[in-house]
Amino acid sequence: MNISVTFRTSEGESWQKTYVEERIVKLKKYLDVPAEAHIILSTEKFRNVVEINLSANGWNVNAKEEAKDMHLAVDSCIDKIERQLKKQREKTREHKPQSIRHADEKTTEGLEEDEYAMAKVVETRKIVLKPMSLEEAVLELEGGKARFLIYRDTASEKVSLVYRLDDGNFAHIETNS
Repeated sequence: MNISVTFRTSEGESWQKTYVEERIVKLKKYLDVPAEAHIILSTEKFRNVVEINLSANGWNVNAKEEAKDMHLAVDSCIDKIERQLKKQREKTREHKPQSIRHADEKTTEGLEEDEYAMAKVVETRKIVLKPMSLEEAVLELEGGKARFLIYRDTASEKVSLVYRLDDGNFAHIETNS
């Protein structure tokens, strides 16, 4: 990493330059290619201002902080740069080139067929169908937490299903048997 430190309003002390360089090396883990960092340190009355301009791999990341203590200003500025680099890196990981996207679509079509072939029945239940009317079934569903109820309709003697929709209403399905 190419690091340049500039002191604006005062002659810089050696500890400031070494401290900044030690802290900026921490950012190397977020960069894959060589980077260039330009750090500007300035002191105005009781304010210490740190400005960092980092450019690597086509990215330009900038941060500026001021504090009463130079150490504090450098640390908070480095933290800002680190957050920006993390965010930029996540964006590049989530983004896939178009050629990869089309290849994924082709492979997922084949996977869906395999998933259906590999599907297993993990639970089997036997239920006794209660004879009741549609209104009684709806009342029972309203009183409980179940999303559906299978019953034998008293009027037609057919097996029926009542289930709760997402909007709170109910749907009814009646079989032919």
